[in-house]
Amino acid sequence: MKKKIVILGSTGSIGTTLIDIIKKNQNKFVVELLTANKNSKLLIQQAKILKVKNIIITDYKEFKKATLENKNKKLKIFNNFNYLDKIINSKIDYTMSSISGLSGLEPTLKLIKYTKTIAIANKEAIICGWNIINNKLKKYKTNFIPVDSEHFSIWYALKNNLDKVEKIYLTASGGPFNKMPIKKFKEINIKQALKHPNWKMGKKITIDSATMMNKVFEIIEAKNIFNISYKQLSILIHPKSYIHAIVKFNNGMTKIIAHDTSMKIPILNSLNLNCHGLIKSKKLDLKILNNLDFQYVNAKKFPVVNILNKVPSSSSLFETIIVSANDELVELFLKKKIQFVDIYKKLFSLISLDEFKHYNKIKAINFNRIIQLDKYVRLKINSNYKNL
Repeated sequence: MKKKIVILGSTGSIGTTLIDIIKKNQNKFVVELLTANKNSKLLIQQAKILKVKNIIITDYKEFKKATLENKNKKLKIFNNFNYLDKIINSKIDYTMSSISGLSGLEPTLKLIKYTKTIAIANKEAIICGWNIINNKLKKYKTNFIPVDSEHFSIWYALKNNLDKVEKIYLTASGGPFNKMPIKKFKEINIKQALKHPNWKMGKKITIDSATMMNKVFEIIEAKNIFNISYKQLSILIHPKSYIHAIVKFNNGMTKIIAHDTSMKIPILNSLNLNCHGLIKSKKLDLKILNNLDFQYVNAKKFPVVNILNKVPSSSSLFETIIVSANDELVELFLKKKIQFVDIYKKLFSLISLDEFKHYNKIKAINFNRIIQLDKYVRLKINSNYKNL
């Protein structure tokens, strides 16, 4: 029987990778719903190729445009997620949640009810709204799989051995500035910051990798997903990006998870298929294994990792402040309004303001509160970034 699939954010990098897998294995899947924000042209192309009957376009102008131009009477186009009862008639086998940013939180929460398994690639949702997500997962008995390469590797390594974990190490490539002297960081330009040595990613996440903020986010994600303390988590610099996670157990055993730098591997494995013949991975790379070159993070070079000392042990609204502020500061850097080093300098200035200090004591259990705070922080950054 074919697996029934939903893809939230099918036009992004994760979504298109999953689409490519499905296109080559259409005898195994039936896609019930695809969604996008603005890229309606690609979305409709995907729907046509996979014979999808329902799509959601959340940007209203693009929705109206697509509705007027669409000549396929079998394709139903919706503008939001309030019509899921009409779209989904029976339980979906697998949902991929890959809408980027906090805008992916609400769709993720809404789809949990309708799906047997949800794979989440949206880090902002896991960081800011994990308490709400986890409650929904329990309520509807929905299985959860993390898709980020590091978290999927941890999930793959654990296999019900969470109580035996002593330490989990997440690896970071070090980005383009791992070997750059600290004194040159003030001279970093956009072109340099976007030149990631190993991965092809969007601009935002590439800048986050360059500052090491992406790894800070992944530590918070891991704490939430696996319900462990920050003391049990650590970051290791691994320039080759071949090892994705190391799990040390309290019985003396250690698992090291390695795979090629391709998101196709965790995505394909999350589908719970017999992967034989579906992926052509490279041979074991002995040159890399003989020279793994692990290092601890230099906090003077990447001071943003010090934010982890300020994050409370229990999930709170403080994490939303960090995510929202960082988003806007990265955007300001990409617009050439601030310098690279200003991203983390101004971030620390913001979270030190008296009006934000108490948020580390407020639990993130209300969706509307998260969204309101997100909007306020973004407004604060844009109106006051020169003074931070």
